[in-house]
Amino acid sequence: MSALDDLAVKAGDDDVVGGVPARLVAAPASTEEAAALIAASADLNVVIRGGGTKIEWGTPPRDLDLIIDTRRLTGVVEHAAGDLITVVRAGTPMAELHALPGQQLALDAPATATAGGTVAANASGPRRLRYGTARDLLIGITVVRPDGTITKAGGKVVKNVAGYDLGKLYTGSFGTLGLITECVFRLHPVPATAFFVRAAAPPGSAARILAGQFAASALEVHAVPGADPEIAVLLEGAADRSAEVAHLLDGEVSDEPPPWWGVTPPGTVLVKLTGVLSQVPALVATAVGAGATVTGSAGAGVLYAGFTGDPHGRVELLRAAAVRAGGHAVVLTAPDDVRDTLDMWGPVPGLALMRRVKDQFDPAHRFAPGRFAGGI
Repeated sequence: MSALDDLAVKAGDDDVVGGVPARLVAAPASTEEAAALIAASADLNVVIRGGGTKIEWGTPPRDLDLIIDTRRLTGVVEHAAGDLITVVRAGTPMAELHALPGQQLALDAPATATAGGTVAANASGPRRLRYGTARDLLIGITVVRPDGTITKAGGKVVKNVAGYDLGKLYTGSFGTLGLITECVFRLHPVPATAFFVRAAAPPGSAARILAGQFAASALEVHAVPGADPEIAVLLEGAADRSAEVAHLLDGEVSDEPPPWWGVTPPGTVLVKLTGVLSQVPALVATAVGAGATVTGSAGAGVLYAGFTGDPHGRVELLRAAAVRAGGHAVVLTAPDDVRDTLDMWGPVPGLALMRRVKDQFDPAHRFAPGRFAGGI
């Protein structure tokens, strides 16, 4: 009897990805078990599922035989506080990493998201301005490749550069290159203080904060059609400069974030927009003018626009605005009935190289088939 026979069960009504139902679901409990499962399912198309917080991101799979659920791959393997690193299994909920004593994995991921899923989506939150994304904080990784081979890259030393490239390759790959089973992250100390400054101000006000060198951990904007835009600044550290920022923005200081902080805007369509910092105000104005609610980082040039209704014309409008701003527009989610007619990814630089990587790592193209850019 194979590992597939041992672990796989018939999929239920909720085992659907992008409107495509799975036939089977399997939940391995170790890297070795996952490797045996993947080797035994060589003729099946696979999608990996963690906490499910981003399972609807991306294009629907062309076909789906097996969902590999990582939520039995859980636990903090090691927390080396003196070295500011932690080793965790990929299915570990981010809530456990939020609770490390005196230290933090500064990714602002949802508590129910998993460590592996956060890496696979290269997810981050408002504090990416200071700490970076999952790609920046990952220093080691264990992956089961589509042929069942276990590979490791990086290590438990922050200055270990040897495996960075491979770890970065898997980061943001949306499960198309293999199953992440273990992650090594760089941690940061929990700051002594944290204050939020919130003000009704246009996105262009962010330039004053950046020019003032306040070392903000996050600089977020929020704009809703028919209402004044807002800006919120997170200041962390021993020195409290919140009063200076509040005076500069004519805002208020609080120890709690605004309700929209780190929350993707509502709507059936969610678009990620990027651009150079000087063009953030124009991007926000275009999105709001198209009827979208916008949140995101004015300090990192990453915005999220959410709206409901026919996406085709508005996506084209937002994509053109992002290109003018020196960035890109990617549709993260959209209703199932329009995904097949919508260009979710848009133009993708380096697509030929991405295809070669896919061919090398997954020659049969069975991991998340069609889920990534260019139908990868």
